[in-house]
This record gives sequence, C-alpha cells and structure tokens, in this order.
Amino acid sequence: MTDFDQDAVLAELDEKAMELRAKLAELTAPVDAETVIGFGKRIGDGTTQAIQQMGDASIAQSLAGTLDQVERAREKALDGTWGRCDVCQEPIPEGRLSFRPWSTTCVDYAD
Repeated sequence: MTDFDQDAVLAELDEKAMELRAKLAELTAPVDAETVIGFGKRIGDGTTQAIQQMGDASIAQSLAGTLDQVERAREKALDGTWGRCDVCQEPIPEGRLSFRPWSTTCVDYAD
C-alpha cells in the first residue's frame, strides 16, 4: 500500500492517541492520600481497591504499548511508509489497516 490519504490517516491516528492518553491518565491518576490499601485476611475495601489497582496497572501497560504503536504508525504516515511492514517491507493488507490503522507489521510478523 503506497497510496494513502495522509491527512485522513494522521487524523485517525491522532484521535486514537488522544483516546489512549485520556485512558492512561485516568488509570494512572494518583490514589487519594486518605485511602488505605492493603491485603488482609478478609476481603475488604482496601483489598478490593488494591486488586483493582493491579488490574488498572496491567491495562495501563497494554494501552501504553498500543500508544507506542500509534506513534510509530504516525511517524510512518509522515515519512510516507505507512501501510508497509516494518520487518519485510511488503504492503500490509488493507483489511488489517482498516481494522487497525496503527499496524506497522503484516500479519506474518505481528506479535
């Protein structure tokens, strides 16, 4: 895929990046200083909150990885290589790019 609407791709990637940054900010917001978090013998508010924060940290890590991919795809759009696999340089199928415009590898080299 060598021909693409750079402005449209950049707009879509920018929108996705903004969405990811907002979710990351929400997930990584500081905990209320008055909240006690801990694990005890019984499940209580502190235990439940601690478990929730561990889940949020995992989600935030995944979202940060996706944001890195979006930023890489944006770089590729700016330099004209968007739509080509970073590994084999072959075109990424349009269906994959339609579903996931931040794809920077073809299916053969996807994680």
